[in-house]
Amino acid sequence: MIKYSKIFIFILCLWPLTTISLDIYNNQLGAEPIKKIMKHFGEWTLIFICITLAMSPLKRFTNFNFWIKFRRMFGLFVFFYATIHLLTYIGLDYRFDLKPILNDILKKKYIFIGFSAWLLLIPLATTSSQKMTKLLKHNWKKLHRLIYVIAVFGSLHYIWLSKTIFFKPLIYSVIILVLLTLRIRIKKKI
Repeated sequence: MIKYSKIFIFILCLWPLTTISLDIYNNQLGAEPIKKIMKHFGEWTLIFICITLAMSPLKRFTNFNFWIKFRRMFGLFVFFYATIHLLTYIGLDYRFDLKPILNDILKKKYIFIGFSAWLLLIPLATTSSQKMTKLLKHNWKKLHRLIYVIAVFGSLHYIWLSKTIFFKPLIYSVIILVLLTLRIRIKKKI
């Protein structure tokens, strides 16, 4: 049953890619297509961060290990959508012109923190396999606690990016704060 559930959830996780692909195909991206694509994948990255962080509290509240079996997949989708978000910025927006990209990273705090979050995702994605879990042992858990920092960085990236409309970024920030708080409470009770 878990195998079929994983396949079904994997297909559901591809929904953001499917919807934006249909928008591109039907030419429904609006006046600023690159911004729409970047925003789409940026928001879905935050959504998947929230989903990933929700797995342990769900396990605790439901007393059901079912949730933990999907955490790795959700975490890899965080990396997947964050990478598409970054590649849209680097490839479509700046056409791989490294000088202005580096300039942005050094001068714009929202780009610096977003890029930092993506860099921190790399070791998590590369060590997410069962083999790496066994190889790293207790260090694996310590390394994967970087997701907490990444969640905060992603939230700050969205807040600092939004110059006038803060409502949506604040909602994500509150959700991330609640999920992180729930995880702290879990640690204290164990």
